[in-house]
Order: sequence, then structure tokens, then C-alpha cells
Amino acid sequence: MEYLHTMVRVSNLEQSLDFLCNKFGLVEVRRIENEKGRFTLVFLAAPDDVEKAKDTKAPLLELTYNWDEHEYAGGRNFGHLAYRVDDIYETCQKLMDAGITINRPPRDGYMAFIKTPDNISIELLQRGEPKAPQEPWASMPNTGNW
Repeated sequence: MEYLHTMVRVSNLEQSLDFLCNKFGLVEVRRIENEKGRFTLVFLAAPDDVEKAKDTKAPLLELTYNWDEHEYAGGRNFGHLAYRVDDIYETCQKLMDAGITINRPPRDGYMAFIKTPDNISIELLQRGEPKAPQEPWASMPNTGNW
């Protein structure tokens, strides 16, 4: 397993970048603008991790700016922790066998979500290319939210 990033939602992207980059010292290493989904993702690295981040080998802070939503209640500004796993299906089965609910099953062979006992979401991402869809995951419904 490999730690990837922590995601937080921000209400003002420029203000957040000013604080985190200009004042705190993090470095923007990647940006994704998604017009269809109406959001911007900005990935930040600690200065000593910038070179590793170019190869996605450094843990990052992901800022998510939703263009149409600017206020978050009940801790919605904190998004999730993300980990890359060698086999998404094997990992999810092991978690289920341990009594953990798979909130968003890996129907696509690539991504799943679980929650900690304190309701912190954890995103699991398949290393490399997505696996071929397979049962029971392909038809498994979501449980709760993530």
C-alpha cells in the first residue's frame, strides 16, 4: 500500500493558494480543471517533495474547489485520505472479511471508498491500469456515503 494524498475542499481557491503556497511554502505541482464536473483540483507538495511529486511518488495535499459550492458544514471540507493498492479486489475482500463496509465498491476495477470508525473517508486506488470489472463488485451498490 502507498499513501497518496489528503483532500480538502476549499471555498476560495486563490485565498487558499496564497496561504498554503505564498505564506506556508507548499508548491503547486499539478492542476486539473474539469468544466463538465465544475471543479478544480490543485495538488501541492512540500518543497522537499517536489521532485518526487513529479513522478507521483510523494504524498500530496489535494485542494478541491467546487465552482458552485462555497460553504461546507459538518466537516464536509475535509475530503478523504487516499492509498494506492496492488489489488483493489483483494484489498476490498480482505476489508469486508474483517467486517469493514465498502461504501463505494470498486465496480470500475479502479476505485473504492471505505470509512474509519470516526467517519473519515479513505479512497483506495488500483495501482496501474484498472482491473477488468468482476463480480461481486461490478453489481454491488453503494452503502451510505463517502
